[in-house]
Amino acid sequence: MRTYQNKSDLKKMIQLTFQKYLAEFEAIPEEQKDQRIEGVDRTPAENLAYQVGWTNLLLKWEADESAGKIVVTPTEQYKWNQLGELYQWFNDTYSSLTLAALKEQLTLNVDEICEWIENLSEEELFSPHQRQWADNATKTAVWEVYKFIHINTVAPFGTFRTKIRKWKKLAG
Repeated sequence: MRTYQNKSDLKKMIQLTFQKYLAEFEAIPEEQKDQRIEGVDRTPAENLAYQVGWTNLLLKWEADESAGKIVVTPTEQYKWNQLGELYQWFNDTYSSLTLAALKEQLTLNVDEICEWIENLSEEELFSPHQRQWADNATKTAVWEVYKFIHINTVAPFGTFRTKIRKWKKLAG
């Protein structure tokens, strides 16, 4: 997994990968948002719904812990061995939105994540055992908060950018 020198580097990478990812949706007409293409596992709307879902969860974990709540990851309804069902819930909840609304929501989430990063100390971001939700999410490994941010922003923005590019190529 990628490491970062500091929170500024993390924020820059989030913004860079996010802008590249989001740009891929500019040429997709709204009427094609739910078009299935053989060889691609998600429609454009489902692709964005996945990103909105995970970034919402990441922000919810932090907000709930800050409010003194006990955080259950990934959600109260789904366990880590039920990710397929969670992804379906993301689709059911978000993919009916327009591409513009999905992009807007994702942009708001990314902005909020970057603001959250800015408000964290370097220790809170890069040292282990800084958040109970992070410790509870990984029973056998120790993950710092930045790793959860990375795998829910930078990593999927890159991976899912490749998927939407393939969708666009096959869609013609």
